Amino acid sequence: MNLHEADVLRTLLNEPFINQRILAETSGHSLGMVNRSLRSLIEKSYLDENVHLTEKARLEIREKAPKNAIILAAGFGMRMVPINLSTPKALLEINGEKLIDRLIKQIKAIGVNDITVVVGFMKDSFEYLIDEYGVELVVNEEYAVKNNLHSLALVADRIHNTYIVPCDIWCDSNPFNSTELYSWYMVSDLIEEESNVRVTRKMDLAVISGKNVGNSMVGITYLLEPEASVVRDKLKMMDVEKFADSFWEETLYAKDRMIVRARIVKSTDVVEINTYEQLRDLDSDSNQLKSDAIKAISDALKCREDEITNICVLKKGMTNRSFLFSSKGEKYIMRIPGEGTDQLIDREHEAIVFKAISGCGLCDDPVYINPRNGYKITKFLENVRVCDTGNESELRKCMKLLSDFHKMNIIVPHTFDIFGQIEFYESLWNGKKSVYRDYTTTKEHVFSLQNYVETTRSDWCLTHIDAVPDNFLFYDTIGGEALQLTDWEYAGMQDPHVDIAMFCIYSLYSKSQVDRLIDIYFEEAGEECTTAIRAKIYCYIAACGLLWSNWCEFKGHYGVEFGEYSLRQYRYAKDYYKNAMELIRIMNTQYK
Repeated sequence: MNLHEADVLRTLLNEPFINQRILAETSGHSLGMVNRSLRSLIEKSYLDENVHLTEKARLEIREKAPKNAIILAAGFGMRMVPINLSTPKALLEINGEKLIDRLIKQIKAIGVNDITVVVGFMKDSFEYLIDEYGVELVVNEEYAVKNNLHSLALVADRIHNTYIVPCDIWCDSNPFNSTELYSWYMVSDLIEEESNVRVTRKMDLAVISGKNVGNSMVGITYLLEPEASVVRDKLKMMDVEKFADSFWEETLYAKDRMIVRARIVKSTDVVEINTYEQLRDLDSDSNQLKSDAIKAISDALKCREDEITNICVLKKGMTNRSFLFSSKGEKYIMRIPGEGTDQLIDREHEAIVFKAISGCGLCDDPVYINPRNGYKITKFLENVRVCDTGNESELRKCMKLLSDFHKMNIIVPHTFDIFGQIEFYESLWNGKKSVYRDYTTTKEHVFSLQNYVETTRSDWCLTHIDAVPDNFLFYDTIGGEALQLTDWEYAGMQDPHVDIAMFCIYSLYSKSQVDRLIDIYFEEAGEECTTAIRAKIYCYIAACGLLWSNWCEFKGHYGVEFGEYSLRQYRYAKDYYKNAMELIRIMNTQYK
């Protein structure tokens, strides 16, 4: 039977037939469509002449009835900042009821008790569901680096007569039904730009492209065979690494449309909660709105909490996650320290650095900084772009700013000990061995460079330490384009030439590019780079490469993966130990 016939048959299962007009109203189809569907259902023996369901119809209804449900609740919920600092999206409360509790109750209300919840972020918070509702938890250990396609792939074999449910949905009335006769994907009547599909007149879900708008994708899905088989097979065949950032809906696409039909709901009946403001609009008294980050903004800017608007997440960085917001006509960025950051960074030292550089023209002073938890608010800069590491003109501007900063000889009471930090990051592995087989040898080589560094180092001054291209910001001002250096959380007393090394290794420069940047820095500084200094910078590249390699291994314990960056840092440790030793050997030969 087709979609219209299935809807009519399901309606007749729950309500006795009175006349075609009433059936049209209850099924949601036109009178003409209802008449055609009734004739076809009678011809196919699903209905008898009295418009009663036949045994054939009841058998098909039983065969296609929902058997289980899978709730996807592993994600971090990046757009929910700042709520997601302490609460997974699935555990947000609306009118005193958690989202996932409501969904589970609605699923169980139709007689489906086989429920699997795929968890990841703050997975222990979901343990109570086992006792309270008898669900099974499946853990996605890679939730931080892979999207929900990977979550569903973990339970692919369970997909058959199955509801697939995102965890961040609030449904006013129960969207599930004990009678399902075809596979569908839920969208709402709300039209938006973020959608990938639109509903056609035939109730297909056509893929849209370009700037076209489509139906808001709610995401609740019901899968019968053969569509369930297609999804299972695709989940097993898809290259997980290639599709790490993909949503599971990728498995539903076939050319220009989805393989399932549309199920349309009113946008007022089913709400996807993706942001702090959406939660506030739905339930202004929700406990989760009581965020210390929001309170900090309110106190710092002397504004009401409902005056904090347009909250949206910015790209998650290597160390922190940040969000953009508006208040009283101004835009700001709030930085939230990332997982494990409290072990890596002394926020009191950072506050001291900002006080020391205040008024120096290196960057805007923070609007607010908390040395205890690392929260920081800064003004938003319009049309910002970072340094293009292949553009020599921009490199010269950045190195000029960097060398001018070094010449200020700013003093702070704390240092950044590179070799000590290498040991410190290694200690955070909690006894685990490095992923690199020759780590011990590499570390010995790098530490053997300490003596040369000590004998050739420049006078120490405040050094940025994280002077990488992404932290040099070009932005528009009334007087033209300006440049500033941001992210001072690692800054401390050190040899200023360390900043050159850091810029090189983050840029993943080749040796020729490294040498060129060294030349540019000293040209802009109006100084000479001797062979001894170049060898010293090579030593710093080796040491800093091992430093950030160890840092990446520590962050990996929190599920954060850096791919090529991590591997290349380890290679810098090995390769530039050799480069430094070769240059030192040449100098020693010349002196003899």
